[in-house]
Amino acid sequence: MHQRFMQWAERLGMMPLKPEGLSRVDFSFDYHLPVIDFDEDNFVSLSTKDTQYRKGGKIQTFKLGESDVVLRIYDKIAEIEEQSGKSWFFELWGIAENVWRVEWQVRKDILKRFGIRTFADLQDGQGDVLRYLVTEHSTLREKTDDSNRSRWPLHPLWIDLEEQIQKLECLGVYREIDQQAILNERLMRMAISMYGYLKRIAAVHCIQTEQPMISDAEAMQRLENLISRVHEPMTWRTDVTKRIDSIRLGQW
Repeated sequence: MHQRFMQWAERLGMMPLKPEGLSRVDFSFDYHLPVIDFDEDNFVSLSTKDTQYRKGGKIQTFKLGESDVVLRIYDKIAEIEEQSGKSWFFELWGIAENVWRVEWQVRKDILKRFGIRTFADLQDGQGDVLRYLVTEHSTLREKTDDSNRSRWPLHPLWIDLEEQIQKLECLGVYREIDQQAILNERLMRMAISMYGYLKRIAAVHCIQTEQPMISDAEAMQRLENLISRVHEPMTWRTDVTKRIDSIRLGQW
């Protein structure tokens, strides 16, 4: 569909003004489940927040997580009848009852971890992110007496889900290292630290001059004056070069 849209736009003489990007991707798998033999305690997940939705005392939705990764397992028949009205799914499935959807909602930060930024990336690497989601992020288990829930055996639903995901395209990516993101994070940490010292400089200056308060601009000027006293042009280039080499070697 994406390719057809791009071809349609090209035939109309349209040109993209900026590179495409993905801010959120939803993955869904539909299962015929006549019996729901699990509850919220069967899930083992990295998510710390979970929610259930019931109607008439009957569970309709399990929801785990928020923000970057959300997993929903819900009664798709009830959702169609009560909200979306997408009855054409019945013809697609060949049935009109006991269909539950396993749905992952994944946002930009997780997608970037696997190098997924465009539709082409998604086509090639969807299997990578899904393998992470079903094997490391969240799993559905069968309860046993073992106190360690991570040792519970996988539920048959999850075993089949993993098998279906194994068939999808993947590049074998576990995590893409975003060097710029790492550097920006380190810069922000240094800025936060320096901002704290700037406040100390302002406080010391106020005590020295018996002023009630000075602005951040005045504190910056005071810092600049102090730095000018210790700055040595002859060693600046050498010391910066050493730090460049250290950063490239991962030695902060």
